[in-house]
Amino acid sequence: MAKGENFKSTIHAKDVEISIVTSINNEDYISLTDIAKYKNPEFPADVIKNWLRVRSTIEFLGLWEQLHNQNFKLVEFDQFKIESGSNSFVLSPQKWIKTTNAIGIVSKSGRYGGTYAYKDIAFEFASAISPVFKLYLIKEFQRLKEAVLLYTRVLSRNSAIFT
Repeated sequence: MAKGENFKSTIHAKDVEISIVTSINNEDYISLTDIAKYKNPEFPADVIKNWLRVRSTIEFLGLWEQLHNQNFKLVEFDQFKIESGSNSFVLSPQKWIKTTNAIGIVSKSGRYGGTYAYKDIAFEFASAISPVFKLYLIKEFQRLKEAVLLYTRVLSRNSAIFT
């Protein structure tokens, strides 16, 4: 997701504003930080870190990366998988990305930062937050994509009329 090549939009699920960044390649990354605010508005980063500690999360992320990322570092992933679930295991999104060369999660620190994930991963994260919330999130995401498709069709028809 190179800066300047992205389109940002917002949806609302269960009264939570959620940012979505769509890259020039039409890949959607949904804000995990915003999703986490549904569970803990004050400390959403802690919700994400706690989710990353769970073995099933690491297994899901590892499989997703293996399917979508030819540069994913399997040896480093296996080490996280072995350690996951133990009381002493702690993992931040930045450490996951840097260590495994992951592409499914993007994280930036600072005032305008946050953690975004590819839609498959974001929906999985939402399941851990609340199955009900996940369904509202999917419904609103689909509504947004349908609106974008309709807008694109209208633009396409209008440009055909004036050429």
